[in-house]
Order: sequence, then structure tokens, then C-alpha cells
Amino acid sequence: MKPFPRAEIRLGALTHNLRQLKTLAPESRVLAIVKANAYGHGLLNVARHLDGEADGFGVARLEEALALRKGGVKGRVLLLGGFFIAEDLPTLVEHKIDTVVHHESQLEMLEQVQLDTPVNVWLKVDSGMHRLGFVAENFDAAYQRLLQCPNVASAVQLMTHFSRADEPEQKYTEYQLKVFDDLTATLPGDRSIANSAGTLFWPASRRDWIRPGIALYGISPMTGDVGSNHGLQPAMELKSRLIAVRDHKSGQPVGYGGYWHASRDTRVGVVAIGYGDGYPRNAPEGTPVWVNGRRVPVVGRVSMDMLTVDLGPDAADAVGDDVLLWGEALPLEEVAEHVGTIAYELMTTLMVRVAVCFE
Repeated sequence: MKPFPRAEIRLGALTHNLRQLKTLAPESRVLAIVKANAYGHGLLNVARHLDGEADGFGVARLEEALALRKGGVKGRVLLLGGFFIAEDLPTLVEHKIDTVVHHESQLEMLEQVQLDTPVNVWLKVDSGMHRLGFVAENFDAAYQRLLQCPNVASAVQLMTHFSRADEPEQKYTEYQLKVFDDLTATLPGDRSIANSAGTLFWPASRRDWIRPGIALYGISPMTGDVGSNHGLQPAMELKSRLIAVRDHKSGQPVGYGGYWHASRDTRVGVVAIGYGDGYPRNAPEGTPVWVNGRRVPVVGRVSMDMLTVDLGPDAADAVGDDVLLWGEALPLEEVAEHVGTIAYELMTTLMVRVAVCFE
């Protein structure tokens, strides 16, 4: 018997999605973003599967990068958040890990440390996100310091990050592109701009490297959109089972606080998943789940270990039947909209007691 609840990870969908994104940017190399446990899909399994298919991998923390190397991943690895302390720099060199440089403090550490081999650096431009990176008036000075630093490999790569690329109707992304190009047009080195939204919606941002994150897992970054509109396949299916099916009288409540009362005689199903597994407690009445080929609504409050659904008065569902919380038949993007959050959060907050199965 398969465990439940479980997240079934379809490795073939990951390969399909990566190749689909490559068709949009055939001249670009692909830095597959696998931070946050590969968006909940399993860091090592995903990276090992894509090693060689992707040109490299992007992570947020040094621990993630080291896990890839310890796990045998050979592709290029970029530390997107950069290093935090000077003592990490020899580790980057030892394990051949590239680093983003986005702050004055990192320049100082690079200038003061002694390294046996220079480190590969990606200099980040703050083109308008205003979170990390060097603003226009400080960019050239930072670039020159990197060129003059013996601890930095001679080929400095250049990058930036979009803040509104998932809003194709907005002009701010064009502004960010202009800021980046005005600063870097005459400089050598690879460039990387496009995240998932840039890759899907902004062809001008597809430079030497694209950095797909959520699109790699088959999900659209844009509100009101789904990955299948772009030929993508969801790589995760979150499943559980019915552990009870109960006759429920009209007017009766269900769950904590009497939050929901039945408007008619019906049958209520109890599903073995709750906020203790990472399913959102704030999922409102009407959030869909998929049972035996149809959508049924969540009713009552989501509990720590279970949730309840209105199966309907004529339901023939039985204990042990599979329930799909999101996946191919029920897009995660749609579930996220019902909950009032984003697909990123739902995928990355699954708890350890959700079994992860690779197919």
C-alpha cells in the first residue's frame, strides 16, 4: 500500500518542462533553480535527475550547494544569496561553487581573504527590485573592484532579478531591462536575467542563462494562469485518502467551531491531511479537491491531521479511495487562488510527514 498523505514527484515531467523552456530560449543555457528543497520536490533527487540536462543549478544557501556536491551533482552550482561570512569562501573554492556578489560587505571580504584559487563571481545589478544588488551609481565601482581582486576569477558574470515580470502588461520590466543594459552593454561576461516569468513572457530577457524556478516544476508564475497553457506539466501530485465517509443531516455542523452547516442531507468525507502536513489551515469553504473523477469542496475548518469535504448526497465514495489535493487534474495554481496565497508557498511548506515518492 502506498503511504498517505504523499507527494508523488514525476521526474519525467521535470525533464519535459526543462526541454519545453529550452525551446523558448534555444540560445540560452539553463540554471535550474532547486532552492527550498527544489520547491518541495526533493533537492537531491531533482538535481541528480536533471544533472547533465540542465547546465547548472541555483540554490539560496551554502548548505544546499554542499548537499548537491556531497550527493554527486557535477553541474555548475550558483549560490544565489551569496556568501555571508569570509570563512565560507575557501569552501566555495574547494567545491567549485559560484557565488553572487550583491553587497559592499562581500567585496570587502573578497579583498581581505586569502584563497588558493579565485572564485567565480556573478555581480548582481539592482535594476529595480531594490532588495539585493548594486544600484546604478555604485555598480561601476563594484565591478572595477572585482576586476582588480586576485581572489575573483577574471570572467565576472552579470545578473539581475525582476520584480514584476509575472505581470506582462506592466512596463516596469522594460525599465529594469534598460537599467541593466545601460550599465552592462560594453562589458564582457555572461548575462542572466530571466527567471520563470521572464522566460515565459519577456523574450528580450533570455540572455546567456535563464533561471527557471517554478516553471521547471510545471507551474505558472502568473496569477490567473496555469502551467499547461505553456505546455508545462505539474511535477508534483499531492494525494491522500478518505479515512471516513459519513451520512450528514441538513443543518448539522462539521469540524471545530461549527464553521460550516450542511444546507441539505449529504455525505461528508474525511481526508487524512491537514495543516500538520502543510495543507493550509485557512483554506476556505469551497476549496476544491479531486475525488473519483470529480471536484468536491472543502467544508468546515481544516484540522491538524484531516479535512472534510462535501461528497454530495448520492456519493458512492468509500473509505480508502484516493484524494488528489493538487496535480494534473486539479491545478495547484487554482488551489492557491482559492486559499489566497501563491503556489510557491503551498509547495514549499509541505511537512516531513508527507511521504515523497519519485516516479
